[in-house]
Amino acid sequence: MLNNGMVPGPAREVQSASPRHRLREIVASRSAVIVPGAANALAARLIEDAGFQALYITGAGLANSHLGMPDIGLLTLTELADATARISDVCSLPLLVDIDTGFGNAVNVYRTVRLLERAGASAVQIEDQIFPKKCGHFSGKGVIPLPEMLGKLHAALDSRQDPDLQIIARTDAISVEGIDAAIERAEAFIAAGADIVFVEAPTGLADIERIAALPVPQVMNIVIGGKTPMIPQEELRRLGFSIVLYANAALQATILAVQDMLTHLRDSGSLSGYEARLTGFEERQRVIGKPWFDELERRYAGS
Repeated sequence: MLNNGMVPGPAREVQSASPRHRLREIVASRSAVIVPGAANALAARLIEDAGFQALYITGAGLANSHLGMPDIGLLTLTELADATARISDVCSLPLLVDIDTGFGNAVNVYRTVRLLERAGASAVQIEDQIFPKKCGHFSGKGVIPLPEMLGKLHAALDSRQDPDLQIIARTDAISVEGIDAAIERAEAFIAAGADIVFVEAPTGLADIERIAALPVPQVMNIVIGGKTPMIPQEELRRLGFSIVLYANAALQATILAVQDMLTHLRDSGSLSGYEARLTGFEERQRVIGKPWFDELERRYAGS
């Protein structure tokens, strides 16, 4: 039976609260909720189907998967807004959206937040890197002057129409100016009204503990092969972090799996004997919501 108001896909319970309100509850719990990253609508379906509470729309993942290029500031606002809208169409989870540096100055940030709010974001994350930005775990980054970043942050806060939309303020200053400067920037973001702060790329537990002592909810980003150690969720929960991002782990797993399959196909000339390592046809259809569309077709047949 169809459930009006649900996104098309695998059967889910109807959520009484909006995604933005649910994200506020998640953040307030300070329970180090793991939030995987999605680079497309299929990944979003898989994340929701696996039972996660929220997902992160990753700028790096979009650049890698949609453009086939590195995370060096090449993604455009319209590409990000389109991807967010497509994911929102098929996923009922709260969406945390990486807006990089906001695609320009404070006025551009104002428009960026409006577009992403309309596309379905529950939170947007803006960072203080110079443009063109780089992945937070690359070398050679730079940060803009603090007053300029505060102007962007104020624009983001002022532009939101739904007060439940949360603004995540990220600093990449650790790699540029050190932990003391990064903490000072985070404190300035808090004073400006940021809902959540995100100090990127700490390299040790001592710095992570300093970040955790900040008085508003925190994000920790775990990048496989990156600068931050893989701290267990239990420890991050003890420290009081709200969100633990695994922004591109699913993308990394996908690359490895596809490389393995293609190598086998190239070398053997078929996939005979490899079938058990592939998702079955019926499971593939379930994941992408075909039974829901079949029911929709039956509902309106001959009407």
